[in-house]
Amino acid sequence: MSPPLRSPLAAAGWMLAAVASFSVMDAGMKLLAAHYPPLQVTMLRGAASLPFVLAWVLATAGPRSIVPVRWGLHLLRGVLGMAMIGCFVFALKRMPLSTAYSIYFVAPLLVAALSVPLLGEKVGPRRWTAIGIGLAGVIVVLRPGVDGIVSFPGLMVLLAATAYAIAAVTVSLLTRTDTPQSMVVWFLVIMATGAGLAAIPGWVPLQWGHAALILGMGLAGALGQVALTSAFMRGDASLIAPLEYTGLVWVIAWDWLLWRTLPDATTWIGAAIIVASGLYLLRRERKIGAERAPPIDQP
Repeated sequence: MSPPLRSPLAAAGWMLAAVASFSVMDAGMKLLAAHYPPLQVTMLRGAASLPFVLAWVLATAGPRSIVPVRWGLHLLRGVLGMAMIGCFVFALKRMPLSTAYSIYFVAPLLVAALSVPLLGEKVGPRRWTAIGIGLAGVIVVLRPGVDGIVSFPGLMVLLAATAYAIAAVTVSLLTRTDTPQSMVVWFLVIMATGAGLAAIPGWVPLQWGHAALILGMGLAGALGQVALTSAFMRGDASLIAPLEYTGLVWVIAWDWLLWRTLPDATTWIGAAIIVASGLYLLRRERKIGAERAPPIDQP
């Protein structure tokens, strides 16, 4: 099968679709978090998406594409996925989607920071400054009080973002040996299995009335994953990654439609700082990449 044609416009469209789909999935997880423990919701998120993802894999790349090569890294990603979704769901039960997203947007900054010790990459002073400013934005959203106490749910989102960042770095290692299909499938399998086993002691019987919500959450997650993969196959990461910030628009809409809540002024300020630092970091990465690219011979 030949790779899809590179198209910035198509890539942007797929990325916007991915962000919208994931916002629907996260809204579903927040609704389920009111009835089930975080680990059980984590299991439901992985298990509900898996059939749709497998159908996509079988219809496109075939079953051989999911054969894993580096089992250790797949297992690590699955465990990180459990931590990421579990912490995020815990926070969603206690804070608006928009606030959680605002803190979670620090993840690209953490990826840049972790690439130094884990991948041996070099980060210059300007990028370290952008990372520091982004973390300051997180502190604004967390709004520590005079006694030094910060929001525990906010810290759980920060932990989820850290787990995501570490998992994202492992993707750079896995892409050298494994297919995107194998990474998606085994991420869901390991996450769902591990979270399901860990959720047994506090298991809450599933309600038939939530069947449509669970299936919808799984479908939205699978569509988001397919759209995300399509976006990165058709465009440069530096072009489409900033579109991830459009998720804030979606979750603000879900917060208002489903829970009648809106971000306060402090959250807006912190989110603006985080997004601005992330956009600067992405712009800096793109500029450095262009400077390192080999010159094109002129006719």
